[in-house]
Amino acid sequence: MSKLAYLGPRGTFCEAALRLLAPDVEGVPYANVTAALEAARSGTADGAVVPLENSVEGAITQTLDELAWGPPLLITGELLLPVEFTLLVRPGTELAQIKRLTTHPAAHTQCRGFIERELPGAVVVAAASTAGAAQEVAAPGSPYDAAISPAIAGEFYGLTAIASNIGDRSDTVTRFIRVSPPGLLPEPTGADRTSLVAFLQDDHPGALLEMLSEFAVRGVNLTRIESRPTGDGIGHYFFHFDCEGHVSDARVGEAISGLHRLSSDVRFLGSYPRADAVAPQVRRGTADADFAEAADWLSSVRAGRV
Repeated sequence: MSKLAYLGPRGTFCEAALRLLAPDVEGVPYANVTAALEAARSGTADGAVVPLENSVEGAITQTLDELAWGPPLLITGELLLPVEFTLLVRPGTELAQIKRLTTHPAAHTQCRGFIERELPGAVVVAAASTAGAAQEVAAPGSPYDAAISPAIAGEFYGLTAIASNIGDRSDTVTRFIRVSPPGLLPEPTGADRTSLVAFLQDDHPGALLEMLSEFAVRGVNLTRIESRPTGDGIGHYFFHFDCEGHVSDARVGEAISGLHRLSSDVRFLGSYPRADAVAPQVRRGTADADFAEAADWLSSVRAGRV
């Protein structure tokens, strides 16, 4: 059976995402994103499922940096998972008895309203993950009375939910990606996304605008752009891009080719089906047939057939 590494321990949102992305694959938990991706690179696992961004907290910077700097991996799929936080306790614990609560800092931020309203006197202690928080509460002699975790964590650690969907926003979503070692790309579906990383060749006025123009003039819509420091000093950045379309689309391929000419390096991270199945609106003059016709016309001109 195939194995996929994921951000553990058991009972994380990441495991819930893996179950939906690859229900017939064995999931193997790892302590952090770096370890999960390294398992995919080394062949210990056939791939990995890791979080990429959250609709409230933004990008998962560890994932962004690993994809940019580590040995190459390709994104082959994505999933948008609604994030619903649950207050988990040992059986028999009541809300009024909760004095010490543990959860991941991001979950704390997203459940701040509930905590202030329902548990105003509780001390909140940071945990490495929401599932790890549940694991801590379930441990014999635990100093914690409750954890804010995914409901799935209760299954693994014998905890009871006494409050569900406690996030301050009910529409919070986390985007998870499935990555694999380099190989054949998923076939285009007509509703695809392409991801890549580009490094500035030099810092000059309009450098980022030049990059963005490569997409704009070809009618390629960007769905995400993130800047990250290169580590070479203040003011030095590289950029993560997500755009609509598949690298096999002429407009996307030419945009990436143009970006490559301008950049010191471009790392292609994959073309894969969009989780929301939204097809791009192809602007007049940017369809594959338009690029093919233009190339034929240019060949005629170069041959003197004017």
